[in-house]
Amino acid sequence: MVLVGAAHAQQASPPAVDPVPAADPAADSAAESTDAVRTLEEVRALKPEDDTPLDLYGFRNPVKVEPNRFSRSWSEPPTPEQVSRSGGYVLMGISYGLMAAAKGLHKLTGGRDQIQSAIARPPPELSEDQRRRALRFCAQQEGCQVPPGD
Repeated sequence: MVLVGAAHAQQASPPAVDPVPAADPAADSAAESTDAVRTLEEVRALKPEDDTPLDLYGFRNPVKVEPNRFSRSWSEPPTPEQVSRSGGYVLMGISYGLMAAAKGLHKLTGGRDQIQSAIARPPPELSEDQRRRALRFCAQQEGCQVPPGD
């Protein structure tokens, strides 16, 4: 409140003007620059991108552990808030059981995974006839460069 009152007082008061004009113009401009009241521009607070509140006193572990073979099968237990949002312990148990049954059925049937790794293919190659035509076309054009090795 004190800061708001001080800001209003600064904005409301007109800048002080020396009643007697100075004889030196350099001294006059220096007096105007020191007497002018400056106010800040509008400041806006931006919402953080993630919805987790910033905990200034929270523990930050200085040790960063690299993922290993146990990381794939380990998952953190749900918090009570996550349990209540997903329908409770009974519904979570049913869904975990269904997921395990689906995973077992998938393994028994030998089906393809839903997420598959990409397989790179070699770049396309031109036939000898296509290469000759490309070289002939490039020779007719201005600024066309033949790649090395051709």
